[in-house]
Amino acid sequence: MFSSAIKSVHFIGIGGTAMASAAAALLDKGFHITGSDQNVYEPMASFLAQKKIAVMTPYDEKNLAHKPDLVVVGNAISRGNAEAEYVLDHKLRYCSLPDLLREFFIRGKRALVVAGTHGKTTTTSLLTWVFEHNGLNPSYLIGGIPNNFSQGARFTDSEWFIIEGDEYDTAFFDKRSKFIHYLPEVAIINNLEYDHADIFENLAAIKKTFSHFIRIIPRNGLLLGNGDDANLTDLLNVTHCPVKKFGLGEHNAVQGFNLNFGPTATTFEIPSFKFHLNLVGELNVRNALAVIGAAKHCGLSNKQIQSAFDTFKGIKRRMEVKGIAGGVTVIDDFGHHPTAIRETLRALRIKYAKEKIWAVFEPRTNTTRRNYFQNELAEAFVDADGVIVSQIARLELLAPEERLNPEKLMRDIGASGKPTAYLPDADVIVKHLGERAQGGDVIVVFSNGGFGNIHEKLLARLNGRC
Repeated sequence: MFSSAIKSVHFIGIGGTAMASAAAALLDKGFHITGSDQNVYEPMASFLAQKKIAVMTPYDEKNLAHKPDLVVVGNAISRGNAEAEYVLDHKLRYCSLPDLLREFFIRGKRALVVAGTHGKTTTTSLLTWVFEHNGLNPSYLIGGIPNNFSQGARFTDSEWFIIEGDEYDTAFFDKRSKFIHYLPEVAIINNLEYDHADIFENLAAIKKTFSHFIRIIPRNGLLLGNGDDANLTDLLNVTHCPVKKFGLGEHNAVQGFNLNFGPTATTFEIPSFKFHLNLVGELNVRNALAVIGAAKHCGLSNKQIQSAFDTFKGIKRRMEVKGIAGGVTVIDDFGHHPTAIRETLRALRIKYAKEKIWAVFEPRTNTTRRNYFQNELAEAFVDADGVIVSQIARLELLAPEERLNPEKLMRDIGASGKPTAYLPDADVIVKHLGERAQGGDVIVVFSNGGFGNIHEKLLARLNGRC
């Protein structure tokens, strides 16, 4: 399947962050690239346009008329998709993105795989920058756009490959988690919680797939796990490979202590060294501890790591300030799980200690549309001063007993007296906030999709008030 005769590659579902990044990296290596998708959101739309990779839309058999040598099928593609059906009918070579990565780029490398429910993109980006800053020129694939790099993927001749390892399934023809394909030498597991309700029945099912991931770490590798996460305790009790724990508790081999949170930076210590991080919040301290453990294992010193921390610029869609209009700061964040929302708001409360923070949430994932996190979602917004929730996506497709109850959610959030609203779409939310947000306020938008271009609409509306 992966012979040297492959010159042209077509991506079905090219708008995904990892798919678009891999397509661009293959383009840089001289492959002829085509791709198709139904919708492409920012920042990947601009990224693909900059790379001059046209997105064919909608999905159609005609998009494959040139008979590419290989077709990469995204994990959002299902049977019934016109192009997937054409590939099967005509027996074209096809694979999943993880298949492509493993055989084209990872095999033979020293792979560092970052997994966990939260913090994967930030941790992978920070780890990659530590290696890049210190001249190691790593290959990498990140499910987002780090501000220190021009794209989310790059494939080099270096011995190092750093990759974000997702537990979501691989493709319609391969229901294993993506990270099973990535040949980890060093595996980081930041945390473990229930997510992806469409493919995992319960927390035990997620633990099982993580245990499969751990089983393939070689005896000369390393498992780095969050020692403060109770859901990981049993999984870290293995003997086939070395295990190190990181976290804030004294039992961790990589322990962070003496945390000092400032509005734009954080300091913390490990034994014999004090680190400075240009990120806020406890969540980012834990991410940094994982990076420190991995980098030191690979031969880097504390000073080399800190030198990279000094110049790390963060990631798009992770507490990213989109602009300030009418004195109101508008922030974009990818958070879509209650824990991610809660921890991000905790960090923003440190950064904006006296400002009024409005949280806007789009419940569009297969987990947050369901009532599994009914109570946790209400508790996630404790550090917001006002909360707006958009209409839950495709709620009618769920059985009534599975659905998130928006009325109860708003009652529970509003029980503390903070203003709340459940509104149908981005345009109505923009109007609502345009009438209520005052100069000095902060609006943070939580969504893992395009959300009706809400950030630009908010900034335009707020500018129009001046």
